[in-house]
Amino acid sequence: MKAKGKLYLIPTVIADNTANKVISPYVRDILKPIRFFLVEDIRTARRFLSGLSIFDSIEQLYFNTLDKNTTEVELPQLMSPLLEGKPIGIISESGCPGVADPGALAVRYAHQKGISVEPLVGPSSILLALMASGLNGQRFAFNGYLPVEAQEASQVIKKFESESKTKNQTQIFIETPYRNNALVNHLLKSLHDETLLCIAVNITGDQEMIKTQTVKAWKSTEITLPKEPAMFLFQAF
Repeated sequence: MKAKGKLYLIPTVIADNTANKVISPYVRDILKPIRFFLVEDIRTARRFLSGLSIFDSIEQLYFNTLDKNTTEVELPQLMSPLLEGKPIGIISESGCPGVADPGALAVRYAHQKGISVEPLVGPSSILLALMASGLNGQRFAFNGYLPVEAQEASQVIKKFESESKTKNQTQIFIETPYRNNALVNHLLKSLHDETLLCIAVNITGDQEMIKTQTVKAWKSTEITLPKEPAMFLFQAF
């Protein structure tokens, strides 16, 4: 019986033009023999791999989409190279596959089929923001996106703030860049003044900004966030 290939979880950049800083030589070496990739966005993945300058030609690589619309029915075909002994790399739109990312679907399938999975070290905006926030790194929850509608968002924020205080837990959120400032407004209107709020923008990038202070202090600060990837964390006491 032919040995099965290995599924590699390939980290990518979370800020433009930072591959030389955040993608290790080990990851580059692992990538060199891989020809099959499952990616959240083919154009972004091609640009990322091309920028690493480790392949003679990107045209020799094969890409299939693995995104939020991928179903379990599609997985046998998408993962078929693994059963032929060939490695596959998963690349998300940003950061590490499988974390706040549809790559987990393929990883779960690999475990079911007895296929080895190797996660490779790279930048995670969730963990980097938490590390730099000064908030509780022992107990934390990543909650994804908040509701868009203001009243619903306020209710959810207050619920998570209560949980944060009860559980001594950091609450972590993400938002679409063009809605960064709307989320800041929701947070400042809904959280108690003494709650600590961290805003982390463009992590690892040239214009990185990570700052933690009380909600009261944020209210006295004029802040307009750029349309860049951002993380929002708070802890209530």
